[in-house]
Parts: sequence; C-alpha cells; structure tokens
Amino acid sequence: MSSYGLALKAAGAVDAEELVRLTQALVRIQSYYPGPGEAPVVAYLEPYLRARGFRTMVQEVAPGRPNLIADLGEGPGGLILEGHADVVTHGDLSQWSFPPYEGRVVGGRIYGRGACDMKGGLAAAVVAAQAVRRVLGEPGRTLRLCIVCDEEGLMSGIKAFIRAGYAQGFRGAIVCEPEENRVCLWQKGAMRVWVEFEGRMAHGAMPYAGVNPIPSASRFVLALQGLQRALQAESRHPHLGLPWITPTVFEARAGEGQFNVIPGRLRLGLDVRTNPDQAHAELRRRMEGLLQESLEPGVQARLEVFEDRPATQTPREAEVVRAVEESLGLLRLPLRYGGVPGATDGTFLSAWAGLPVVVLGPGGQTVPHQADEFVEVEELVAAARIYAAASVLMLWP
Repeated sequence: MSSYGLALKAAGAVDAEELVRLTQALVRIQSYYPGPGEAPVVAYLEPYLRARGFRTMVQEVAPGRPNLIADLGEGPGGLILEGHADVVTHGDLSQWSFPPYEGRVVGGRIYGRGACDMKGGLAAAVVAAQAVRRVLGEPGRTLRLCIVCDEEGLMSGIKAFIRAGYAQGFRGAIVCEPEENRVCLWQKGAMRVWVEFEGRMAHGAMPYAGVNPIPSASRFVLALQGLQRALQAESRHPHLGLPWITPTVFEARAGEGQFNVIPGRLRLGLDVRTNPDQAHAELRRRMEGLLQESLEPGVQARLEVFEDRPATQTPREAEVVRAVEESLGLLRLPLRYGGVPGATDGTFLSAWAGLPVVVLGPGGQTVPHQADEFVEVEELVAAARIYAAASVLMLWP
C-alpha cells in the first residue's frame, strides 16, 4: 500500500468515541498552577499510554511539575506531536454555565477548562498516535508524544525537554494548540519586561520633600504608545497582524492604607508582541531611550527583559508542512493558513531546537482562558485524523 493509502487508513482508524472520552477525562483533571499542577495528568496518561504499547518516560522539571514523553517506533527522522498539560485557573465560578471540570457534552461541544486550550488537542494527539500504531505497528522512525508542563507560564517544560536533547533527531513537530485546524507557520515574538522606577518617599502634603516616580512612569507609558504606532507603521504581517506594546502591571504604593504617602518605588510590566521582521535588540534600545527621556530629576529606572521569545516562521517547503497540507487534501478538509498571535512551545522547538514547526489544533483561537471554554467534537476528530495521516506521511517508509 502507498504512503497515501496508509495515511488514509490511519485517519480512518481514529477512534472518535475514545477521543471524546479521553478529552472528558483530561478536562476532569484539575491541572492549573499554582494549584494541582500537571502531575495528575501525567499520572493518568503515563499508564494509559504504556498499556497501549508506548515506551514512556517522565521528566521531572520541577517538584510536582513533570513532562511526559511517549514513543512509538525507533529510529531518527521522525515526528514530534506536542502539547501541554497545564491550564489556566477557572476564575469566577459564577461566570460558568457548566461546571468547569465536568467535561459535559452539549450540542456537539465538550465544555470545561482546558477543553480548547489544550486538553482537546492533547487527547487528539494521543488518539492519533494510537491510530498510527494500529496501521504501522512499530515504525522505523520515532513518533514522539511530548506532553509538557508550564506552557502557560515561562515554558520551563519545553525548555527542559530541549535542553535534555529530547528534540534531537526529528524532522519536524506539530504543536496541537487551538488554531481552528488552520496551518499556522508563523508565530509572534514576545518580550516580557519589568521596568523598575525609584524615587524617594515623602508626605503627600509635601511632595517637594520627595521624588515621585509615578509621573515619570506615566510619561513612559504614553511614550510607548507613540513607539507602538511607529512599530505598527513599520510592520503589518498578513497572518500575524500588528505588533503591540501592552502595559499589564502598574504597581506603586507606600503600603496598605498609606494614601498620603508618595511611594518610593514603582514597577511597570510590559507584554510586547512582535512580528518576524522586528529585531528585539533594536526594540529594546528604543524603549530604553524613551525611558531615559521620560525621567524627572531624581528618578532612576531600570528596564529588564526577563523573557525573550523570538518570532518564528516555518518555510512552506518543510517536510512537516507538506505532510500536513497533503493530509488535509487526502481528508478533503479545507487548507487554511494562519498565524499564532501568542507564543507557544513551538517557539522554542523552532528557535532553540531548530525544528520546522506547524501549529495546528482544534478549538477557536479566541476561546481559551474564558468561562464556558469548549471544543467542537467535529473539529476535535478532524484534528486527530490530520495528525494520524501526517504522522504516517512523516514516518513511512
């Protein structure tokens, strides 16, 4: 049988009922952090996969925060299917129409925290890998399930996976994030920035006796709006849109109840999102220049980029891209391209491990992190079939 015939056979071997059951089971496991964390998900999936013929290994990234690696087949030149086990917190329970950890199916949708981001995509990868095993047995190239912790934080899980060498020897990766099953070859870059301002405390009735850092910080925030307009005039990506500089933290007070005291310190947090044609080093230089121009006499400030995630783009000619495109054609599904507005674990698989990465998974792009999060069952099954077919095309012969 040809590789295309085997790919179609693997897609047809996807067990849709098991996929729904597994998604529900994963949604029912609370895995937000701080909180229960990812260990309960790994404790469920590791024996599940081992019982189905996968070789498993647990990588302890931090106490209570493991990665799970599960392999089918042996040999270089294979494929990674990647997803994360952590979710964000459920937030205000009164905003939910359905219990967030029930995994209820209503109107062709599975509801619950993580159903979309990304326990649905994770379940689809696991069930797709089982379908590949039914068709290929033990292939000569490795299909690796990479299930990591801490994607919603500083991505320590995927960083530890790469540092340990577990991404070496593969020809590509599919990151199963919710992108409406679009073929996403571009990911925005991200800079997470703290700016610390230091003045001098004083009585609010006698501001001349101190140095207030708030006006300097406010001027800097307004200056950043001008820089954002300049960046947006310089760059507009067809799939990623515009770059953004978003203030997300503004903290300054002398202490609880100290309304009449000028604070001595202020902390500003910035979430910066960039396109592939924008150099982070140059952007940092421009921000630091504006910062110095914004300071009043007596105020000092320091800008620190504590997380730097480069924008990525995968060439259309990459083998994993062709495998996904061909799978969509075989399954008679629409071929739609897109870009990821935020960073994913695929950012580091691309930038650090040098792997061609396709981000593709079930779920609406704007649904994650909201109350009444859901994934469409039809889209979930389609994703698993795409993963199964693409895996066969990457692994066979």
